[in-house]
Amino acid sequence: MTQPPNKDAIQYAMENTQVLREPDRRIDTFGNTGFKFILISELMDSVGKIRVRSGEVVAEKPQIITPDAYKQVQLEGFDEEAGKFLAWLKDKGLEPVFFQYGFIFRRTEASEEVITDSLEAVKERVLKEVLRQDDPMQAVIEGVDDAWEVGLLKFAIDMIEKSHEINQFDFKRRGLL
Repeated sequence: MTQPPNKDAIQYAMENTQVLREPDRRIDTFGNTGFKFILISELMDSVGKIRVRSGEVVAEKPQIITPDAYKQVQLEGFDEEAGKFLAWLKDKGLEPVFFQYGFIFRRTEASEEVITDSLEAVKERVLKEVLRQDDPMQAVIEGVDDAWEVGLLKFAIDMIEKSHEINQFDFKRRGLL
């Protein structure tokens, strides 16, 4: 197992994570939302070796209203590096406003394979297969191998932020705002 990333590694992962294919759906306003992910990364110490991880990440709103002192983001199935990423966001003043209500991110066990090929060729094949399958909940992400969970969590947070307007509309439509 690799060492958890330090603050420089987190910053590097933030800057070098990009979504190659975004899911067609957004975060549900009144329920849980799961996204399938394929995360592609180059092995740092091996030329021409690409790791492809796949799994699912679920974003859940808290089921129980808790006092402010206990409102926090919970991570289930993530390694220590994801928790360090959340602490890094808080230290930098970049913590999303919705975190104040508490949130749960759950990651399933990720399968992985290492492929000997160029990064561009692997990305092209993966994207072609994802397009063929046409799953509206499938995301393809390119990230940093050692801090891949940082990239995955960044993706989930970005999806929540992009869902804000739709969620706000849903609240207004139901008379909750």
